[in-house]
Amino acid sequence: MASKCFDKEATLIAVLDRGELKRRIRNFKGRFRLDFDEDYLNSLSEESLRHILLAASINAKPHN
Repeated sequence: MASKCFDKEATLIAVLDRGELKRRIRNFKGRFRLDFDEDYLNSLSEESLRHILLAASINAKPHN
């Protein structure tokens, strides 16, 4: 089941554009806060933004 959730989350994040990736990172709600400034986010590739958001999403969810 966890694999199916990961696949779904990864697929959803994979289609987001740069603006939406940055918006979701800045507004991330989870067990921890993401604190990246705009200049830093602007300096990253879309792939790096996706990696940050996916990693945060995975780690923000409880593991069974």
